Amino acid sequence: MKARLLITGAGTAATSNLIRSLRAGADALFIVGAHSDRFFLRKSSADANYLLPDLTHPRFFPALRRVLAKERIDLLIPTTDAEVRALVRPGRRLPCRLFLPRKAVVDLCQDKYRLNVRLRSRGVPVPATYPVSGLGAIDKIFRRLADHERVWCRIRVGSGSMGAIPVKRAEQARSWIAYWDEMRGVPATSFTLSEFLPGRDFSCQALWKAGELILTKTCERLSYFGGGSQPSGISSVSQLAKTVREPRVVEVCAAAIRALDRRASGTFNFDLRENARGVPCITEINVGRFASGTNVFDLTGQHNLAATFVRVALGRRVDLHEEYDAAEGYYTVRDLDTLTGVFRTDELFDRIVDARE
Repeated sequence: MKARLLITGAGTAATSNLIRSLRAGADALFIVGAHSDRFFLRKSSADANYLLPDLTHPRFFPALRRVLAKERIDLLIPTTDAEVRALVRPGRRLPCRLFLPRKAVVDLCQDKYRLNVRLRSRGVPVPATYPVSGLGAIDKIFRRLADHERVWCRIRVGSGSMGAIPVKRAEQARSWIAYWDEMRGVPATSFTLSEFLPGRDFSCQALWKAGELILTKTCERLSYFGGGSQPSGISSVSQLAKTVREPRVVEVCAAAIRALDRRASGTFNFDLRENARGVPCITEINVGRFASGTNVFDLTGQHNLAATFVRVALGRRVDLHEEYDAAEGYYTVRDLDTLTGVFRTDELFDRIVDARE
């Protein structure tokens, strides 16, 4: 019998990539898409699609429950931080399964500064980071970070590198934070300042159940989608990425989850960057959801991570334990309004004639 899934954010790039990954798995699935935006929903590749109220609307959960019951959904998969946060609140009774971390873990991971403090206290590598209590506190923080040529300024919640910028001087950070306060209504207390990490940039996706690590995949970001148009020059969304074998990255990520919850369950997406000594440091953990570029972890290697997630969430047997599926030699290429390309190294120049000379 086909498992029946409901996936939120239908029609967006992240959900379209996830559906592509799931359909590439060995299991037969019936996928229902849902979104509060009818225009995005029109682009959905799901088998059936439902327009829901906005997540913040009082009718959202009643409407969601009706769809779940009507379609006999087995598993609900959220695709945004806000949805994960809403679904783990106490009292959210739904007629289907969820496979999410505990609320305390979600709350901690969705505040990058609190996460940094917890991990540092447990010996997990993270960048030296300080909260901004006000514009007047910035000079003091810069003195604490005086050993670093550059400082990373960013907002402590949210995704997509929102409000992130590298700075060299306190006045640059002060002007940037003041701009966000005046123009976007983001107070200075929403920002942190940390050591700038100059090394390689990694993404890691891991699947856990009841405190047991099941499957891990890793890749390295080589260039960034829209990076040239952002003040920071980078983004959390890769334009070009490659699969890599980096056991040290896996060790750091596993240590982080064990520091957060000895009974952790669900999927966790990690952002890491190497410091000046080459140590991979965790900068954030996107908890309870897949990366928008999940295809790099699902369409390469021996195991499709997204499909494995569904099997584990539904209680099906999966004979994997601390499996590191490092499928070296694959690249993914992403651009606006195009399907993510997944290529082996030996395929990169297929059907290409070099006319540079």
